[in-house]
Amino acid sequence: QVQLVESGGGLVRAGGSLRLSCATSARTFSHLIMTWFRQAPGKEREFVAAINWSGGDTNYADSAKGRFTISRDNAKNTVYLQMSSLRPEDTAVYYCAAAARIRISLMPEHYDYWGQGTQVTVSS
Repeated sequence: QVQLVESGGGLVRAGGSLRLSCATSARTFSHLIMTWFRQAPGKEREFVAAINWSGGDTNYADSAKGRFTISRDNAKNTVYLQMSSLRPEDTAVYYCAAAARIRISLMPEHYDYWGQGTQVTVSS
C-alpha cells in the first residue's frame, strides 16, 4: 500500500508563494506518475500538474501554467508543487496522487493512491 502525505499548505495573500510537498512510502516511487489535483468547495476535483517518473515530462492545467512548477526528488520519494503569483481562485484543498502508469493522465479516476489533502487559502 502506498501512502502519500502532503504538507506545505496554508494561508497566503494574493501574489504570494507556497511550496507543497508530498512524501510517499512507495518503494517504487521512481516508477510512479505523480500528480497534483485540487478541489474547491462545491466544485469538482480538477487537475493541476503532473510529472512522469524521470521528471522529464510534465503537464500543467492552463490555470497553473507560468505560475506553478512541479518537480520530484526520487532519492527522497517526494514530489513538490511550487506555487507563485497565487490568486484567490487558487484556494482549494490540494491533493497528491500517484499512479503506476506509463503516461501522464489528467483524470482522477486513473490514480490509485491519494493523500489526505492540504488546504491552500489565498486571501485578496
